[in-house]
Amino acid sequence: MRKNSSFKTRLATKVIHEGYEPEPLASCVAPPIYMSTTYSQDGVGGHKGYEYARSNNPTREMLEKNMSALEGAAGSSAFASGMAAISTLIQDLNQGDHVICCASIYGGSYRVFTKVFERHGFVFSFVDTTSLKAIEDAFTQKTRLVFVESPTNPLMEISDIEKICSLAHKNGAKVCVDNTFMTPFLQSPISMGADYVVHSATKYLGGHSDVIGGVLCMKHKEDWERIRFIQKSVGAVLSPFDSWLLLRGIKTLAVRMKAHEENANRVAAFLNTHPKVLKVYYPGLPEHPQHELAKKQACGFGGMLSFELKNDRVKEFLEGLNVFLLAESLGAVESLVCIPAKMTHASIPKEERQKVGITDSLIRLSIGIEDAEDLIADLAAALELV
Repeated sequence: MRKNSSFKTRLATKVIHEGYEPEPLASCVAPPIYMSTTYSQDGVGGHKGYEYARSNNPTREMLEKNMSALEGAAGSSAFASGMAAISTLIQDLNQGDHVICCASIYGGSYRVFTKVFERHGFVFSFVDTTSLKAIEDAFTQKTRLVFVESPTNPLMEISDIEKICSLAHKNGAKVCVDNTFMTPFLQSPISMGADYVVHSATKYLGGHSDVIGGVLCMKHKEDWERIRFIQKSVGAVLSPFDSWLLLRGIKTLAVRMKAHEENANRVAAFLNTHPKVLKVYYPGLPEHPQHELAKKQACGFGGMLSFELKNDRVKEFLEGLNVFLLAESLGAVESLVCIPAKMTHASIPKEERQKVGITDSLIRLSIGIEDAEDLIADLAAALELV
């Protein structure tokens, strides 16, 4: 398969095979971990493409090649975290440049944009990216980037990636899509026109709650070269061991995402008809406002959902859970529950949270790959207490 460069493979095959050829020493099937920080040279400049591990590392390079193949990118860079990847992207802009962001954005992204980069002269506008008019109205002569989550965290709003890219490019701006929730298995932003795709690799790519990492994929080679230069300069690189963990996690991405989504569909359907649940936020439900768009631009609806109770007895609900774990993060094999307003999005001012609909009673679920009947029974028992 790998000997014939014209042989075409699908994503479930690519996650296992892309980025790595068995190494020459023993033809190991599993990629080795190259821990060396430096590399011997035959003479000054006489190296094999590796000089110093901050610049490049064979294990990290395997991961980057794998992600480029999955996202259809010209190049990818692996970072110490998703926030390091996003921060490096912003550092590629110039002082005074303007960024349009989705309003119901992840709290960590909001925090670094408003508390760190605004101090250095960058300008951010937070708008409803499900509305093309709201985006168009936000453009200025200084707009250089549109940063989109689709679905958004935690309200599961879907933005029209293709139309946003067309609008941004007409206005001389580029588009970055945070594809953490969907992964390349379910959504391909670059094929819809996006210039950048970012992942918190900590989540579904790793999939086992045991590694922190981030990946930024670039559609254009020149963008990749600039990002690599910044990454090398500031040292925001992923370690060899963490790169290896992500490579191992990605190998099961296809089968895990199928299980996540199957369970999420069943849980969403259960919650959607429960008398104590006010509203369920899940693109797979026909009543979701962007359900048809979600079907059009993605191959599925993912494993994340949020919901609100008809009363405010969130504490009692949480105390009634046995399978779901109260924890930060998402996208791993175990099911997690969190209260965004008090956990993942606490850094966003309350008035801003309430403006976009992130209430104190909003509950976010990361649906794992346990038995669906057990997950539903766990939620049912907890709901009895409210």
